[in-house]
This record gives sequence, structure tokens and C-alpha cells, in this order.
Amino acid sequence: MSYKLLSEPVRKYIRDKRWESLRPIQAAAISKILTTDNNYILASRTASGKTEAAFLPILSKTDFNQKGVQVLYISPLIALINDQFFRIEDLCKDLEIKVTKWHGEANRSLKTNLIKNPNGIVLITPESLEAMFVNAPYNVSLLFGNLKYIVIDEIHSFLGVDRGIQLMSLLSRIQQLNKYKITTIGLSATIGNDNYVEAKKITGDVTNTKVLLDRTKKETDAKFKYFKNSSAELSLDLLKDLYRETSESKVLVFPNSRGRTEEIAVKLRKISNLVGGHKNYYSHHSSVDKEIRESIEYFAKNNERFNFCISCTSTLELGIDIGTVDKIVQIDSTHSVASLVQRMGRSGRKDGEKSIINLYATNEWSLLQTLACWQLYKEEFLEPIKSANKPYDILLHQLLSIVKQLSGCKRIDLVNRLKMNIAFEMVPEIELNSIIDEAIVLDYLEVIQHDIILGIEGENIVNSREFYSVFISEPTFKVMHSGRKIGDIPFSPQIKIDENILLAAKIWKIRDVDFKGSKIEVISAFDGKKPMFFGGGGNIHEKVREQMLRILKTDESYDELNLESQSILRELRNDFRGFEIQYYNHDRPVVIKENKIIIYSFTGTKINKSLSFLINLTGTKVSLDDHSSCFELEMSYNSFKGLITLINEVYEKIDSHLSLELEKNESLLGFSKWGSYLPMKYKCEIVKERYFDFESAISFINNLNPIVVD
Repeated sequence: MSYKLLSEPVRKYIRDKRWESLRPIQAAAISKILTTDNNYILASRTASGKTEAAFLPILSKTDFNQKGVQVLYISPLIALINDQFFRIEDLCKDLEIKVTKWHGEANRSLKTNLIKNPNGIVLITPESLEAMFVNAPYNVSLLFGNLKYIVIDEIHSFLGVDRGIQLMSLLSRIQQLNKYKITTIGLSATIGNDNYVEAKKITGDVTNTKVLLDRTKKETDAKFKYFKNSSAELSLDLLKDLYRETSESKVLVFPNSRGRTEEIAVKLRKISNLVGGHKNYYSHHSSVDKEIRESIEYFAKNNERFNFCISCTSTLELGIDIGTVDKIVQIDSTHSVASLVQRMGRSGRKDGEKSIINLYATNEWSLLQTLACWQLYKEEFLEPIKSANKPYDILLHQLLSIVKQLSGCKRIDLVNRLKMNIAFEMVPEIELNSIIDEAIVLDYLEVIQHDIILGIEGENIVNSREFYSVFISEPTFKVMHSGRKIGDIPFSPQIKIDENILLAAKIWKIRDVDFKGSKIEVISAFDGKKPMFFGGGGNIHEKVREQMLRILKTDESYDELNLESQSILRELRNDFRGFEIQYYNHDRPVVIKENKIIIYSFTGTKINKSLSFLINLTGTKVSLDDHSSCFELEMSYNSFKGLITLINEVYEKIDSHLSLELEKNESLLGFSKWGSYLPMKYKCEIVKERYFDFESAISFINNLNPIVVD
């Protein structure tokens, strides 16, 4: 039935491709998109045909003879745009529809041709869209003033982050340029039931956005393995086992940091060289040079004959097509169930294939967290995502962008545009005016007669290339070898001549450091000196930690665990056997030592950070190990109730405490690129909303029921 709704040229495309049938998500999307004007979120597993599910009906329904670009495809990654370009171009080749990439690395002459003759489909990132608003606002109207559809790929990657708020604002601004409603289609493989509202918000019209959900699941085989680390490096036993698991397959290995990614690629290649194995061991992450990354992706996608192993970060977590992958390896726990699901979806992409994942742990808490994420995945839980209600920092960024776009405007026009913008609907007008007033005082804005224009400081901010993005780009050194760029590594005091570094699956020795030019010259290293590592972290949701406690307090066995993993789990359970936990939302283990109490909070990272901050404000010495969700307090147990009273007292004055702390140490605002430009009142608000979770922390500590073992 859905097939018959499509236009004849699109049906011909399907016949030429010799598809036996439409996928479930495609059949559902075709019938809905072609017969309604609603927005849709297409939610189905990886490799289920979501791109075609969106574009087949769009290509059938849209009149591409009308002036202007008709379809705007938005992607979180340039690499994903480059990948999807060929897929969408293939869809359009017999329809005489032009497809154009628009990003910083795209062909400039093709962009110029598009401006001369706006038509077809454009593929773009939010940052390139922002740059167009700032530098060539006329082009935005020219290209997108008659837009019919917006397709947002990997929409889940925009949820709950600053970039998503920026995108929401940009889409709202595009809609303001259009006479008619634009239909928005979001695509996602990992979006939980609790997150559909957040995804709908990005479309700008929650009421008229519907979710099409394909519940078909891939069968998944999982194996847990445990190899304890006795140093900062992975154990040789783990690496040998990992080599055996990967040497005769096409594999993606996901560690949790770039340093670990490089360590695995280098050491597996060494083992392979020693035993006469293949040489196709690579590292893939944001610090590896783009050309090297693209060559790895091309090899993986177009190679059918040779096995390979790519050690990678989240750069290969999203939907870049790298062809057939036999299995996934995760080294230590992912920071979220959603990330685990996304990574598992990279294998078993063909119909009838299983997803295969090997989960390695290097310490007992990582094993427990990995198991908790796995169990929650089987229960179909994904972390709920909450976008900021009052994103004052992104509001400031966007008001500067709007003033630049309009080359100045009346104050009432600026306020009205911000009020109409769906991204800032929760910010009252009095606060909008307060931020504008402060921006005028600080010379970000200037008032000339009755118009607001950019001030000198505002011009400096907006004219920087850094303005287009709202995520923080860490300062880096460019790494060069014999005139060729290998990649970039983060600034670090450890970087000095004669140190060894890992990059692009090789060990390099630093020969020269140009601090002024942020450049490092390297040569191949053969001296056996240990290289430097660069780590990473993440926020763990409280549901994951609660699941960890449940696993400890039950006797359930898990077939996925190997013998060593089972033994480690038994040891952990023995450590907590004496604690009679009945209510998992309140009961928590407490150990009493000489003048110390140790509390295992088993709650989320944000709540732990908030509690640690509040306890420090009381003057009590506290150390937090978030990895094990454990607080160590230098006090007697008899004093603990008094501490809870003090915590509540400092919470009542949290705004003044935060103001003092931010004056001393602005690193609390490190998560926000534009937060430092705000008045102090609004700095405190975004820190409270996005970095901490004081309300949940207070609720947790007031309802805590300590289960004590001496």
C-alpha cells in the first residue's frame, strides 16, 4: 500500500535497487508523511533504512521546480554529511534534483552556484547554518525562504546539550523567514520513551509532532570479560585476549578516552606484527587528522576481503557507514545505556545478523556498571534527557547573532524575535531585557538613536570563527611529521621535547615544541619509553547506579559473565552482604571507621557533585570517588545528623555561595562556552540547572536511610 503512494520515479528507484519489500519504518513513514502535514520522529534501530524512510516520501511529495531550496538536511557531523551525500544523491540522480553539501570543507564553487540558482536539497551542520545567518543573512532568505522540509539526522545527539538549543533557535529563525509551515522529520536509533517530548521540542511544534517507532530488535550476543589493571596501562593478558577476539574479524573497539584508543591500536598492531597477523589496526578519534580518518572509513566501507580493527571514540558511534562490522568491543563501561545501545548497533547491520559485543572490565566497579547498563538495556531503559528551561548563555549568543543578521534593529523587534523563538519560550521578558541591558553596559551591544547594533566588544565576539559553535573546542597542538599533519592533541603541561605520545595508531617522539604556533614536530619513537595518556569522563545517571546496588543485593546469575567476571561479582557481593537493603530509593550502605564515615550513595554523578559541593560549604572535609559513588567524611557517625541540617542551611543560601565561588573560580562554568559573558545572576542559574542538581541532592540526603555496618 505505501509503495503505491510513492511517485513513479521513486517507485522506479526502488525497482532498480531490487528491493524485495519496504522496511517497517519506511512503510509507516511513507504513508504518514505523504498523507499528513505533521512533523515526525522516525525511531528505529541502526541500519533499518531511516534515511530512505524520510526521503522517499519527501521526494514524492515535493515540487522541486519551485524556487529556492526545498529540503534542508541537518547533521551533527561533517563526516556524516559527506557519507550521506552519496546516499541522498543516489536517491535523486534520476529525478534531476540537485544535492549540495554546505560546510567548511565543501566545494566553494558549488556553494556559489547554489546561491546563483537556489534549488534542490542542502546538507548542512548547525555551525554552518549559524555562519550563514551571521555573515550572509541574505543567503539564508534566498536559499531557505521557501523551504518545505527539514530532516534532522541523529536527532538524539542534539538532545539535552547546548548545540540542540542552538539548533532549535536556528530552526525557529528559519521558520520566521517562511510564509508557510516547514515540516520537520527527525531520525534516531536511540531515543527512549521519556525523550520523545525533548525531540519534539526541536521541531518547534510539540503538539503536531508524532513519533513513528519500529520496535523490531536485533538479537544480541554479549560476553563479559575481566582483566584487572595493575597500572595506568591495560594488562598484557587483556591485550592478548583482545587480539584473539579481533584478529579474524572486522571489529570496532570502543575505549572511553583518546589515550586508551591509541594504546589499543598501537599494542594490537605490535602483537599482530609479532605473530604474523594482518596490519589493519587503526585509531579513529577527533584528534586524528581528517584525511587519515576518512581513509580509514573508506577502507572499512569498501573492503570486503580483509579483516580490520579500528580503535575509536564516539566519532564512529553515530551513523557513518563503514560497511560490515562483525563485532563490537567495549573497554570498560560506557557512561550511559544510550551510548551502549548506539555502539552495539554498529554490528549486525544486515538482515538476519546478530549484534555481537564483547564487554571488557579492568576493575570491579567498571564491571558492575557495565552489567548494570546491560541489564537496563534489556529492560529497554534509556536515560531521560532534559534540556535547559532557561538557557541564558545560548540566548545571549543568539541575540548577538540576530543583531548581526539584521545589521541592527529596534529593541522591541529584538525582544519580540527572542520571545517568538521556541528555544527561549521559558525566559520571561523581564529577563530578556535584563540580559540586553547588561550587554549594552559591557559594550556587546550599543544603542544609536533608537536602534541596537553590535558594540565594539560584540563585533570582536561575533567576527571570531569561534562564534559559530556553542560547544567548547579545547586548545590543541598540531602534530606534524616530515611536513605532514598527523593530528592534534590537547594542551598539557606534560608536553615537552623527548616525551613520547600516541597518535594515529603509532608512537611518536616529540622533537620540537612551538608554543607560540601551537605546533609539535615528531619523529617515530623506538626507545620503548612509555607514552603520555589523555583521559576522559562522563555523567552517570542515578538509575544506572541504583541498578548497580540492586545487582549487588540479589543472587541473580548472569550467563554473559565469564568465570573471572563471576568471581569478581561474588567478591563485590560479599563486601556488601552485611547491609540489609530493602528500599532502593532510600537505603544506602554506610561504613563507620575511626573518625570517618564512608557512604556509598549509589546515585548519579550530578547529585554526587552537588552533595560534595554542599558538604564542602559546611566546612566538613569530604572526598568523593564518583567511580564507586563513594563519599568519605572526616567526622563521627553521631555528627552525621547535624551535617544534614548544615547542608540544608547552606542550600538555602546557595545563590550567594555560588556567586562567591564563581568569583574565585570560573572553572565551574567550564561546560558553557558563552556563560562567562553573562551577568553573575544568570551564571549562577545555568550552573544550578546544568552542572549541578541541588534539588535532587537535597531530596536524596533528607530521605537517606543509612544502613550501618561497623
